[in-house]
Amino acid sequence: QVQLVESGGALVQAGGSLRLSCVASIGTIRNYNMAWLRQAPGNEREYVARITWSGGSTNYADSVKGRFTISRDNAKNTVYLQMNSLEPEDTAVYYCATWSAIRSTYAFWGQGTQVTVSS
Repeated sequence: QVQLVESGGALVQAGGSLRLSCVASIGTIRNYNMAWLRQAPGNEREYVARITWSGGSTNYADSVKGRFTISRDNAKNTVYLQMNSLEPEDTAVYYCATWSAIRSTYAFWGQGTQVTVSS
């Protein structure tokens, strides 16, 4: 019942910054916990960050803690991922998804946006 669309991915130099957006083109995100995940070629899809439905609590993978910030604007039906001090290891397709803390599952996914960090 929710269709998500990510945007903002680009080619950037190491040390640069990028802001990703995830908007619900169908449905609303305001009652959902949200998450960002990423997948590099040949790797498993890994968890990046999550935020509760109200925006009152956030959580980050150790690999991005201190560099990435997840936020949301329910009035704009959008979730953001601010990425600073980017490293080549951050290169991946980034996805947003709804998530259930109770069920430990992701129900709805976006199509992904490519982030490439060059040396």
